[in-house]
Amino acid sequence: MELADFQARIEATFGERDRARVVDGTFRWWVEEVGEVAKALRRHDRAELEHELGDALAWLVSVAGTVGVDLERAAARFADGCPRCGRSPCACPLA
Repeated sequence: MELADFQARIEATFGERDRARVVDGTFRWWVEEVGEVAKALRRHDRAELEHELGDALAWLVSVAGTVGVDLERAAARFADGCPRCGRSPCACPLA
């Protein structure tokens, strides 16, 4: 599924609820899902991790939709590699 298609599907499925929840509520759900990704990582549970990453991605898309951000456009800055050094793979010093 293309990112734009996924964003449209999430909007069609959850957009009305996301708008009723407002940005802050939707954002908090996303943060909770990121916490569940962290737990799955610590447990080394691949199935749980796949599930939680899917949830976190869906909630991120919901946040973007609630504030009117086109994720295809947002992701485009990575199309040619690292947006900082311009290389792929990235040649920036490790943080």
